[in-house]
Amino acid sequence: NRVMAFLAENGWDFEADFLFSEEMPGYLALERGDVHVILEIWTEGQIEWWQGATKAGKVLDLGTVFPNARSGWYVPRFVAEGDPEKGIPPVKSIEDIKEHWMIFKNRENPEMGLFTNAPTGWSAHTINKDKIKGYGLEDKMEPFDTGSATALRTAIATAYQRREPIVAYYWEPTPLLGELDMVMIEEPPHDPEVWETTHACASPAFTVAKAVNPAWIQANEDIRGLIERYHMSLEKTNEALAWMKRHDFDAEKTAVWFLKTNPELWHKWVEDNEKIKRIEKALEAESYVD
Repeated sequence: NRVMAFLAENGWDFEADFLFSEEMPGYLALERGDVHVILEIWTEGQIEWWQGATKAGKVLDLGTVFPNARSGWYVPRFVAEGDPEKGIPPVKSIEDIKEHWMIFKNRENPEMGLFTNAPTGWSAHTINKDKIKGYGLEDKMEPFDTGSATALRTAIATAYQRREPIVAYYWEPTPLLGELDMVMIEEPPHDPEVWETTHACASPAFTVAKAVNPAWIQANEDIRGLIERYHMSLEKTNEALAWMKRHDFDAEKTAVWFLKTNPELWHKWVEDNEKIKRIEKALEAESYVD
């Protein structure tokens, strides 16, 4: 968001404001026009809303950001590799969870392990419950509904900081996985037929879309090309998130670092030489410490 805001402000003279929101309230605000642009919509997570809103013309799809975003079950690296001093065996696969489920013990139900699930209402919430059943874990692992994206993120971060074993649903690229050393649990390779029946295989790659409010983009057609051309790879995104964490920098400074170190990328998004010159001049006035 800050990368695109810098380009829009210095190349197109737009003033960008940022609004923090949970997923669905933000999407509904986009429909109303209270929000103009969302640069990261995980469409499979709210597939019914996405298909309905785009078909009805309430939001406009301007293409994908990430070509191969992924999601799945994650554990901290100290769980994946094991920690003998804490009595934690290596757990890096579904088969390992079957054998060592007790390290994820549910305090409210000690006879079961705890799986930290996506919030109710997300497609992943139901899919993960299907996975637990499909993998034969229903008598070992109990799904816990975190209630919101914020609560899910907090549950993972808290367990990580306390060095407590946790297995949870998450996705990437995300700031959380840029900050924490998490490892995706190994699952059987994705199989469309299995996916349609039991979900007992790896999830398919996600579509992460860019969307705008139709009325707003109609009034600001000159910036449409920038948004359409904007795209990122998982590698570049994770690199930026790791750099941000390593240097303890805010999003604005990280955006400046990214733009200064990846000119060949954003030049293709902007295209217009005069705008590129204005943006480069603005970047010269900014600094970061590497």
